[in-house]
Amino acid sequence: MAGLEPLGIPGGDSLREALTNSSDPIGAIEEFQQENGVLLPSLKPALPFLDLHGVKRLEFHHSVLEELREKLIQKINDLAAADDPDKLQKLETMLEKSFCVIKVDSLRPVVMCMLKNLPKIKDSYLKEILGDKDLYKEAATEVKRQIWEENQALFGDEVSPLLSQYIREKENTLFSHENSQSTFFLLSPKARRQGEVIQKLTNMVGKSVKLYDMVLQFLRTLFLRTRNMHYCTLRAELLMSLHDQEVNDICAVDPCHKFTWCVDACIREKFVDSKRARELQGFLDNIKRGQEFVLGDLSMILCDPYTLNTVALSIVRALQHCMNNDTLPRESADIVLLLRMLGLGLGAWDMIDNQVFKEPKLEPVLITKYLPTLAGLVVEDQTRPVSARLPDDPPPIPQPPSQLFLIFIKESEVAAMTALYYTMQAGRQRDRFALCQILPSLAICQGERHFDDTFLHTLVSYLISMADDFSNEDFCLVVFDHFFKGGWTKHNVMRHMLRLLHHVHHRLPHERLEQLLAQLKPNQGHNEAIHQAYDSLSEKISSYQPSPATPTETFDDPLMSVPAPTPAMIM
Repeated sequence: MAGLEPLGIPGGDSLREALTNSSDPIGAIEEFQQENGVLLPSLKPALPFLDLHGVKRLEFHHSVLEELREKLIQKINDLAAADDPDKLQKLETMLEKSFCVIKVDSLRPVVMCMLKNLPKIKDSYLKEILGDKDLYKEAATEVKRQIWEENQALFGDEVSPLLSQYIREKENTLFSHENSQSTFFLLSPKARRQGEVIQKLTNMVGKSVKLYDMVLQFLRTLFLRTRNMHYCTLRAELLMSLHDQEVNDICAVDPCHKFTWCVDACIREKFVDSKRARELQGFLDNIKRGQEFVLGDLSMILCDPYTLNTVALSIVRALQHCMNNDTLPRESADIVLLLRMLGLGLGAWDMIDNQVFKEPKLEPVLITKYLPTLAGLVVEDQTRPVSARLPDDPPPIPQPPSQLFLIFIKESEVAAMTALYYTMQAGRQRDRFALCQILPSLAICQGERHFDDTFLHTLVSYLISMADDFSNEDFCLVVFDHFFKGGWTKHNVMRHMLRLLHHVHHRLPHERLEQLLAQLKPNQGHNEAIHQAYDSLSEKISSYQPSPATPTETFDDPLMSVPAPTPAMIM
C-alpha cells in the first residue's frame, strides 16, 4: 500500500528496490510478505486454508484492513464521548502521528474521524485540507465549520445554493397551478422548519456564533438587494430551528431570540392574543440605548410574510371584536400594538437600507379615522344580506369606498395592508358584491402592495372557489380589467393570472378567454416558468371536455298515465 512510508512501513518503492537488488526475487517477495503481513502466530497456519478456498491474499488483507478501520473509528468515537479529561490531548497526539497518511484512501476515514472530534484543529491541518479538493469534499461538517469561520467567501459559496433553493421552493408554492387551494400559509412553523434547506443550514452553522452571524449578514444583504421578504422568513426559521435543537450558544446571544419565539407561537395559533401582545410590546419598548440596531433585526422578523399575515389577521379580528362590543378601535391597546408591529415590518427594508433604527411613527388618524371607515365596510357586508331580503329595498349597486378610505390606502402602507386583508376576508366568504366594490380601488394601493405574491396567491385561491361567477362579464370586468390590468407587464402577476385561468377558463365567456390568452402570451423577454405555465394552460384548454349533461330519465310505464289519487279518493 502506497503512502505509508512516513509511518516507517515500506511500500511499493521498497519492494521494487528489493527486487532490483536481489538475486532471488521469489525469496525477496516472501521475505517482504513475512515482514509486512499480519504478524499473528496463530494466523500463519490458517493462510494455506484460504489458498485452498481461492481467497487471494489481497482480498484477505483488505477485509482485515476494513475490520480494523471500523474498530479503530469506533474506539476514537468512544474516546471522544468519554469523560476522560485527557481525551483531547490523546486525540491530538494520535492525529499528529497519523495525519501524514490522510491522502491514503483506505486510512483517510480514521484521520477524518480524529479531526471531526477535535473542537480546535491546527491551522496547518486546515490549510492542507482546504488546498486539496478531495480532502475538503470528504471532510466532516464539524471540520468544515472551522475552515468556514476563517473563510467567509468559501462559506458564502456553500450557502448560496441553499438560499437559492429556498427561494425557489417558496415561489413554487406561490405559483403552482396544481393546487387550487391556498397552500402557502397552511404549514405550521415547526413543520416548515423541517424542510431540507433549514435543516442543512442548521447543521452547517452548528454552535458557531461566527457562522450564524455570517448567515444573517448574507440574508440582510440579499433582502436589501432583492426586497424579497422570504429572506426574512428564513432569518426567523433558522433562529427557531436552532432553538428547537437547544443551541443555547447562539440563542443566548441573539437579541431577537425571545421576541422571535413569542412571534412563532402567535403564528402557530394564527392570532396575537392580549397576553402575547403585552410580551411583544415589552420587547419593543425596552430596547436599551445604544442597541437601537436591534430594531433592524426585529423589523426583519416582523417583515416575514407569515408574521405579517398573523398580525394583519389579528387586526381584522380585533376590529371585529370592537364592533361586537360597541367600542372604538382607539380604545383597544391590542390594535395599537398590532398597527405598530405591522408598520415596523412593512418598513423593514427602508430601516435597514437607511441604517436609521427608529420605529416608524404611527399616525393617530389611522386609528381614529381609517379603522372606523374600514369597520363601516365590514358592517355593510354583514347587513347587506339582511337588507336584500326586505321587499321594499331596491337591489344594491356596488359603489367604491369613500374618498377618505382611498386617500389612506394610497398614502399609508399600513392602511393598504389592512385593506388587502379585508379583501381576502370578502374572498374567503365568497362575497361577490364586496369584491366588486373593493377590488378596483386596490389599484392605487401604496407601493403596489396589491401585487405582492402572498396576497395574490391567497386572493387567486379564493377567486378560483368562485369560478361560477366568472361566467358573468361584470365580474370579469372587475377582476381582469380593473384589478389585474395594472400588472399585465409584471412577471409575477402574469403567473398568478395564469394560475387563475388554469382553474376557471371553462367558466369564462369565449371572447373574454381569447382576449386574456392573447394578452398573456409570453415573448422572448419572459422567463421559462411563464412559458411553461402558458403552455400548460393552452394544453389544458385544448383538451378540455365539458361534463356531459345528465339526461332526464323517462319512464315507459302505463301507470304513469294514471292520475294520482286525491286525498278524498284515498279516503
